[in-house]
Amino acid sequence: MSRKAGRKQEKRRSIGFIGLIWRLGLVGILMLVAWTIYLDVQVTSRFEDHRWEIPSRVYAQPLELYAGAPVGAEALAQELEALGYQPVSGAPRDAGQFQRQGGRFRIRTRGFHFPDGREPARNLRVTADSGTITGFEAPGETALARLEPRRIASIYPGHGEDRVLVQLDDQPELFRETLLTVEDRGFPSHYGVEPSAIARAFIANLQAGRVVQGGSTLTQQLVKNFWLSSEQTYWRKFNEAIMAILLEARYSKEAILEAYMNEAYLGQSGTRAIHGFGLASRFYFAKPFSELELHETALLVGMVRGPGYYNPRTRPEQARARRDLVLELLADRGLITESRATSLKRRTLDVAAAPDEDTHRYPAFMDLVREHLSRDYRDEDLETAGLRIFTTLDPRLQATAESRASGMMAALEQGQEAGTLEGAVVITGRESGEVEALVGGRDTRFPGFNRAMNASRPIGSLVKPATYLTALEKPARYTLISPLKDERFRLEFDNGDTWSPANFSGESHGQVPLHRALSHSYNQASVRLGLNLGVPAVTETLQRLGMEDEPPQYPSLLLGSVEMTPLEVARMYQTIASGGFRVPLRSIRSVTTPEGEVLSRYDLRMEQVVEPGPMHLLHYAMQEVMREGTGSSVYNLIPERLHTAGKTGTTNEGRDSWFAGFTGDHLGVVWVGGDDYDATTLTGGSGALQIWGRIMADSSTRAFSPVVPGSVDYHWVDSKTGGITAKGCDGARRIPFIQGSEPQEEVPCSDGMGNRIQRWFQQIF
Repeated sequence: MSRKAGRKQEKRRSIGFIGLIWRLGLVGILMLVAWTIYLDVQVTSRFEDHRWEIPSRVYAQPLELYAGAPVGAEALAQELEALGYQPVSGAPRDAGQFQRQGGRFRIRTRGFHFPDGREPARNLRVTADSGTITGFEAPGETALARLEPRRIASIYPGHGEDRVLVQLDDQPELFRETLLTVEDRGFPSHYGVEPSAIARAFIANLQAGRVVQGGSTLTQQLVKNFWLSSEQTYWRKFNEAIMAILLEARYSKEAILEAYMNEAYLGQSGTRAIHGFGLASRFYFAKPFSELELHETALLVGMVRGPGYYNPRTRPEQARARRDLVLELLADRGLITESRATSLKRRTLDVAAAPDEDTHRYPAFMDLVREHLSRDYRDEDLETAGLRIFTTLDPRLQATAESRASGMMAALEQGQEAGTLEGAVVITGRESGEVEALVGGRDTRFPGFNRAMNASRPIGSLVKPATYLTALEKPARYTLISPLKDERFRLEFDNGDTWSPANFSGESHGQVPLHRALSHSYNQASVRLGLNLGVPAVTETLQRLGMEDEPPQYPSLLLGSVEMTPLEVARMYQTIASGGFRVPLRSIRSVTTPEGEVLSRYDLRMEQVVEPGPMHLLHYAMQEVMREGTGSSVYNLIPERLHTAGKTGTTNEGRDSWFAGFTGDHLGVVWVGGDDYDATTLTGGSGALQIWGRIMADSSTRAFSPVVPGSVDYHWVDSKTGGITAKGCDGARRIPFIQGSEPQEEVPCSDGMGNRIQRWFQQIF
């Protein structure tokens, strides 16, 4: 081959190589463009369509303040503390502050968007004395104010991220300046990346032989948190840079900064990840983001670099040093004076105790809330849509129920192995059916077996009011004074088995009036009555009252062999407490969107299933249970003025101790027993009633005083003969009767001259 031909071939090779390079470069550019388009789609779709998965927030009842409200000074102070209000020495100037002088309070409330409208921030003057608000002053004509409700739980998505969304308008003093000073001073001018910072990081990484340093801007941090993993590779950094540039090209600095405020990772609480400054301010300082003071802002901003290392609860020295460094940086830039920085560095960290909702504060009640929500909402909606769920929980009553139940179970165990007794408590509004407190076991923080909802146990004598109500609905046959035989008998069944019920005491009492048979819980008289009525008739009454499943039709049903959970018992007794109206138990009042739009409102619903007359007579007998029957020991715990009605229940060998009863305020059901069904020495009166009485003594203020229906008249009756007599006669008792069922025979007094003279004057005057 000639030299000239060789040069031509070499030239052709050179041209071919250059062409290959161009083609490869073009392919690379096309691939980069395609990849950039793909990343752009990722950026815009996530940033616009669904920026965050927000857990649902669960709230308790708000505390209502008005003249006469049953709220003492200590209870009010505790509520303000639980809500993160800051005590001040002078008049409160900012929302979330209060001043206390003994029982006098000056409060600047925060305001809150309730389902029924916004409660504005108010300046209140409140005086509390002897467990009651005696003075209330608010601007304008307002006679009632509501504090914002406690947030008692969140329903998290599977990844455990949690956040409270905030806006730029919510920023506290110098927040933006502090964040940019520490994290990205070039943020106002760069386009998503900072070339000089990237160069410094690149050199450091080359020297180390691996990625050890990043030159991330605030925008790049947002990209990493939002879309990418924390893996330290060049490929991730490449994607991060492109996505940061795309983000800056498409969205304003304000939108990016607001997204960062809500995305920044700031700590961990168990499996729950604390994201965003809105949640972090509540988690660490128990206050809204807008109320942060500058030294608190400095701490949170300083924690961005290492939330675990600078955790103020576990590493306070490191956290304080980091906060003070941030304050020094602010002074160096002239954003605050040196003297102010020095003054702020003297402040303590002011970190609040971990919020209740982060320690499984109310697991049993939340079980009920989730069950009720499952009827209307998918788990996905509850975990990601940021719903606001307003519940019926009364935190003060719940605390009382927990304390009294746990304390009394330990006391009741005397003479037994420690830890063998368990229990459950359900407290509802007597008329509303709202579940105000729920205790699922002795360990009230343990999110395990919920005995209030799931422990089905024989209910013993709690079944008896259904039997007596069935009788009283037949006034032509039965009244409160109808004689019942309380004597032993034996039933023989077709298979040859026999059953002979006995009274708890082992004694028989002969012929007794119906009201006494119930108040003293005589088994023999109750079974005889139930058999005369028919077990199916008693079963029908039980189901009208609220028992959902039909129980086995055996005579033993009449002594409570049927098994129910405390919540099911509460459902049944709610109908009795509300005067014959079946009221569904509710744990939720309403559900709203994050913006406050009402999605579901669970208003009071009721259905009359028992006529007022027979129910009033049953109330009379159940009040007698408490005055002189098996529940009379309750008045060693509560004042005489707090009239109550209820029923004790005990199963064989004390395996189950029950009490269900109500005041004017609350219905309460208590169960005590052992998970292993071991025998105890307890009865309904010596066990469950003792817990119920202590709870009501601490929380109930209204006596039960039933309205007398028009179909009922009261008459004075001679307790020996059952005839109508006069008020002053010995043994006379005032008893209600459905009109027309009262005794027709009149019995003159056979007592002394004094009573006869008294009655003569009564007849004249």
